[in-house]
Amino acid sequence: MIHGLRIHGLGVIEDAVVPFAPGLTVLTGETGAGKTMVLTGLGLLRGDKADPAMVRSGVDRADIDGEWLLDESDSELRDLLDEVGARVDDHDGSAVLVLGRSVAAEGRSRAFAGGRSVPSAALAEICDRLIAVHGQSDQLLLRDPRRQRDLVDRFAGEAHASALVEYRAAFGQWRRVQRERAELLTTRQDKEREAELLRMGIEEIAVVQPELDEDERLKAQAAVLAHAADLSIDVAAAHDGLVGGEAGGDGASVMDTLVQARRLVERAASLDPDLEAHVVRIDAVMASVADLAADLGTYARDIDADPQQLARVEQRRQEISSIKRKYGPGLSDVLEWWSRAELSVREADGADERLEQLVREEEKLAGQVRVLAERISAGRRDSADRLSADVTSELNELAMAESQLRIDVATTEEPESLTADGADEVTMQLRPHAGSDFRPLGKGASGGELSRIMLGIEVVLAGAVTVPTFVFDEVDAGIGGKVAVEVGRRLARLARSAQVVVVTHLPQVAAYADLHVVVTKGTDGRITAASVMPVEGDARVAELVRMLSGLEGSVSGAEHAAELLALALKERGA
Repeated sequence: MIHGLRIHGLGVIEDAVVPFAPGLTVLTGETGAGKTMVLTGLGLLRGDKADPAMVRSGVDRADIDGEWLLDESDSELRDLLDEVGARVDDHDGSAVLVLGRSVAAEGRSRAFAGGRSVPSAALAEICDRLIAVHGQSDQLLLRDPRRQRDLVDRFAGEAHASALVEYRAAFGQWRRVQRERAELLTTRQDKEREAELLRMGIEEIAVVQPELDEDERLKAQAAVLAHAADLSIDVAAAHDGLVGGEAGGDGASVMDTLVQARRLVERAASLDPDLEAHVVRIDAVMASVADLAADLGTYARDIDADPQQLARVEQRRQEISSIKRKYGPGLSDVLEWWSRAELSVREADGADERLEQLVREEEKLAGQVRVLAERISAGRRDSADRLSADVTSELNELAMAESQLRIDVATTEEPESLTADGADEVTMQLRPHAGSDFRPLGKGASGGELSRIMLGIEVVLAGAVTVPTFVFDEVDAGIGGKVAVEVGRRLARLARSAQVVVVTHLPQVAAYADLHVVVTKGTDGRITAASVMPVEGDARVAELVRMLSGLEGSVSGAEHAAELLALALKERGA
């Protein structure tokens, strides 16, 4: 359960500590005093969006810290805390978890769990296991058939929730297959025409069978063939200059000069041994010159001056240039187009096979979806019957003794009418008194009746939700008198099995509190700030008098307040 909430710099609250007790805690105060900021603080701890406008004027940031006493048997919560690295402290034998949220005036928000910085989504996931908040907006949503269906689903339990997840997954896959089949039917003819054109291009390229960078290689080869005679003469002359020609010639070759130089250096080395190293170097140069001459000789012999070969190369270049103009500009572009075109043709050729596969898959998924939808519908009908009976029982205790809530589940048999939520339309109908007709909540229920129905539903649903703390934000709006007493009594009964926090304007509800906290707003003429204070004894009576009559020091009001407190104390068994 939540033990306390510290708020600093949030709206009208400069600095306050809000205590909470086991059982029923009520928050009261004048309209605008700051009760909303307490709920806003809880909302921030539950991962709500942080708005810099929440930050109190004149401070750098708003800080909210909540302290929870944990149930150590909740292994799933423990695993979640371990996953984010949150530390759980021990205080007087109790496991204590501190959750925090900081909102900077310039807009940045940070979240904390057990002393560890965590994403706000992780904070929300943790709080979802610790607290459930129900507010006035739920009453308006209650008129919406989708909201009514969601309530029936919530009450149906975890097995139904798992079945709904399974159904939605199958439904989504079924719809995707339907869309693909429809798209394939629509585009198949266009793709077949396109494939015919692609086949012509594929055939044209396949005849040429180009290779990557072949055009560049052919260009170089053509240049060599076109100048083969000149190349042969120049390379042969270079060869002869290095090692001499077969028929000899005027002047010494490079090799002749090196042989003469070696002879001279070798003779000198007989007188100076230090020159022997130069002999070795001359030998290396001679070997290199011999290798170079051999390569040049091979090149000169291999030059092909055949005009027919040049013609064949030029013909090949023209073939490649032709397909480059059509499918290029570059040869790599041609090869890429060729690959894509073949893939498109294969897809077009496989369209009929894919269509048959999609039809089979769609039929299979449609069967699965129908089976799952029937399971969902059965779960909803069972949940609707039980929820109707339980809420009707609650309404009887909320001064609507002759009222009856009926929840109808209308199931369609048409596959095309299925939605991601199943095959059902859920309608909540109210018969306010005996002899009257059932009418949909959106048409026949008054504001006060909606408040009591919503409270009855939330009380019933509270038994199906495994969180230790429930917060009710003015769900008693629009009611008063005897009904208000019944609301207080019902909330007090709920608080016997869970921690309940209620924001209320009704003294009849506040009288049942185990802890009564008052939020007040004051000013020194320059700064307005809210304060939070638990009240008991005379101070509590004074707050109830204010809520009853708005008059301070009212004797009759004090008597009425004392009567309410005595009634509540008696019914709580204290």
